Amino acid sequence: MAYFDVASSAPLHPVARQALQASLDEGWADPARLYREGRRARLLLDAAREAAAEAVGCRPDELSFTPSGTHAVHSGVAGALAGRRRAGRHLVVSAVEHSSVLHAAEAHEAAGGAVARVPVGRTGAVDPRVYARALREDTALACLQSANHEVGTVQPVAEAAEACRAAGVPLLVDAAQSLAWGPVEGGWSLLAASAHKWGGPAGVGLLAVRKGTRYAPVGPADEREAGRSAGFPNLPAIVAAAASLRAVRAEAAAEAERLRGLVARIRARVARAVPDVEVVGDAERRLPHVVTFSCLYVDGEALLHELDRSGFSVSSGSSCTSSTLTPSHVLRAMGVLSEGNVRVSLPHGVAEADVERFLEVLPGVVAGVRERLGAPVGGTAEGVPGGGAPVGRTAEGGGGTGEGGAAEGVPGGGAPVGRTAEGGGGTGEGAPGGGGELVVDALGRRCPVPVIELAKVIGDVPVGATVRVLADDAAARLDIPAWCGMRGQEYVGEEPADRGAAYVVRRLV
Repeated sequence: MAYFDVASSAPLHPVARQALQASLDEGWADPARLYREGRRARLLLDAAREAAAEAVGCRPDELSFTPSGTHAVHSGVAGALAGRRRAGRHLVVSAVEHSSVLHAAEAHEAAGGAVARVPVGRTGAVDPRVYARALREDTALACLQSANHEVGTVQPVAEAAEACRAAGVPLLVDAAQSLAWGPVEGGWSLLAASAHKWGGPAGVGLLAVRKGTRYAPVGPADEREAGRSAGFPNLPAIVAAAASLRAVRAEAAAEAERLRGLVARIRARVARAVPDVEVVGDAERRLPHVVTFSCLYVDGEALLHELDRSGFSVSSGSSCTSSTLTPSHVLRAMGVLSEGNVRVSLPHGVAEADVERFLEVLPGVVAGVRERLGAPVGGTAEGVPGGGAPVGRTAEGGGGTGEGGAAEGVPGGGAPVGRTAEGGGGTGEGAPGGGGELVVDALGRRCPVPVIELAKVIGDVPVGATVRVLADDAAARLDIPAWCGMRGQEYVGEEPADRGAAYVVRRLV
């Protein structure tokens, strides 16, 4: 098997394994005690804190160990908001933050606080000017990830930190995905990370709170870890986490250059070899090891199962791979295709031969899934006269989407035209040249069936006429506009319907 999902969790680094085994013998005692075993444990804890602080770029007394990265985020958000409660109750986050940050924001909102969610462009990055405008006089805290966990886009943290400094607002950075590659630049105030993302053991997080940042721990007081993380520390895991962070940093520069080359190869080859694919995320300002793409007419769950059977472990943001049956909030905020989504995140030391094997296997796997679903074949314009060659493109250009990831900013997107979906086709309402309007009933059908059915019938209406797709799958709201952008058709808009919604598409080619 080739494990290509280190953005979720990296295999235990050999240095972490060695440090863990050694510290199990030496680090079992309470580091708060003054007898010999306690002093020995305290030395191990202090050494681990110094090593981790050096990697983060903070003072050792500014860094606390937590039971997880999620715990670090939740503690950091809650503590910073509580410490600045006199300043206000306004929180700023980006629309593509990790779910741990968004869940903390939802809890703050439920408790009566206000939250501003800053939109992103099609590459997944915030515009620093838009982020700065979200800051208010009553803003208590702002949050911005260092790099996106799903598409690898690096965020403009330094610019956001400068805007926060000018506004007198602390900035919390979720550095879980980037810390293995280097320190986070800029004047951030709080930083959170998770050891299992860089090859440390699960169950260890980092929370750095720089001196001068107002912070009030929430919950019962505890004398350990500056009151920011209650309970007895998992010292062997902490030592292993710090040791592995130092080890991966020593390898980072050379490995990043090698992995960037492999990722560039994947981005180029996937776009050429797989018809109707969209490679997403920024092509330049990105993590060195992450590449994400989405395939039209593909069930993401089926695609992941087929790749698993072929010997590749990858992840997906497609709605059909999640229990919520809604597409990834990151892909939704970016306004890009979500169906058939694949995230490849390469581990340190990955063999070039495994990447080549993946690139050889992928086109056949995608074709097989599409065939089973009855999708259009050949990569042409689905029955449209003059249909072109297979489409492979990247989503590096274009404007941003609106907050919450609606279809604004998707090529061809527009306001709803006001007609209802009742009454079905054949009326010819609004169709230039008097052509009839076709209705596709995809109610009760999950992604990617609504888009497949749309693709099958678009050639049956005259140029300028419309097709109305009835669907109640949440992914259709994102994938139908994205399909229009990829296939050169016009997305007219969304209309209310008795069930689900009606998505109106005008044939242009």
